[in-house]
This record gives sequence, structure tokens and C-alpha cells, in this order.
Amino acid sequence: MSNPKTHHAPMRTPLGRVRGLGSARSGTDHFFLQRVTGAANFVLAVLFVGIVISIAGSSYEAARATLSNPLVAVVILLALLSVTTHMRIGMQVIIEDYVHDEGMKVLCIVANTFFTVAVGLAGAFAVLKISLGG
Repeated sequence: MSNPKTHHAPMRTPLGRVRGLGSARSGTDHFFLQRVTGAANFVLAVLFVGIVISIAGSSYEAARATLSNPLVAVVILLALLSVTTHMRIGMQVIIEDYVHDEGMKVLCIVANTFFTVAVGLAGAFAVLKISLGG
């Protein structure tokens, strides 16, 4: 009779074995982070909409002055970070669920990561350029 504590069936997908992650390990982290970024997105979206409403109809100079405020810039940067992280995780879950070819799955996950990083960096560059007066 085998010891149930030492005998276990492998529960990893081929992609999970490549990454060194089992489904429960990465899934729990993604589930939690998806919920945290979702809640953060709600709060940050309310603040972002408030910022947009406050500059609606303003002159270019007034809008730029508002966006140059460090607090406003930080809110927008946090929103960019939260939204792009939420987007990356959501798309990764969809890719893992619906792309069945392992090579294509890895390629799509890498492309998803590069895309979200590029979007985040482009947005951060624009915010920093405006807020720092560049």
C-alpha cells in the first residue's frame, strides 16, 4: 500500500510544467490579483472621470496645468498600471482556456505581455511628459 502523502498524480499542464507552476498555484494568484485590480480600477476610474470632468471645456493651458499636478499624475499612472495589469491577466486566462496548441499558447501569452507593457509604458511616458512639462 502506498503512502498517500508521498504518492501524488501530476496535476500540471504541459505549459505549467514549462513555467514550473501548477494550476492551483498560478490560478489562485491570478484570481486574487484580478479581483484586486478590478476593485482598484473602480476607484481609479471614478477619480479619472472626475479629472476629465474638471478639465472638460478648459483651455489647453488649464488642462495641461491640471495634468501637471503631481497628485493628478499619480492617479493617472496608478490607473494605467492597474488597468494594464488587469487586462494582461484577463487576456492570459482567456488564452490559457481557449488556445489549445502549447506553442501558440506560449506565443500568445508573450505577445499579450509585450502588448500590455507597451500600452502601459506609452501611457506613462505621455503622462510624465505632460506632468514634468516636457
